[in-house]
Amino acid sequence: AQFVESGGGLVQPGGSLRLSCAASGFTFSSYVMRWYRQAPGKERELVAGISIIGGSTDYADSAKGRFTISRDNSKNTVYLQMNSLKPEDTAVYYCNRAGGTLWGQGTQVTVSS
Repeated sequence: AQFVESGGGLVQPGGSLRLSCAASGFTFSSYVMRWYRQAPGKERELVAGISIIGGSTDYADSAKGRFTISRDNSKNTVYLQMNSLKPEDTAVYYCNRAGGTLWGQGTQVTVSS
């Protein structure tokens, strides 16, 4: 399995970003997909998950009401729309399939004025 995350960058507090993750090497439409993040000096944490056909989603408390996960099985891609960003959202963001142990390089999100 391979994952290529993109869409990160520097944004001011209150701003928005849309992350994308292109997956390959496995049957994308057969797996729950998740977004994770890792801030400096902290462990990687789960941010959001989405079911196989996208009908069910779940979020960490820190993401509820601000982030939206979605997927396009025709493009083997999962997205994370992030609104109302806060400095504490600063981290490297990764996607992975449920139970996956191989990670991509992630995409850096920095929220700062």
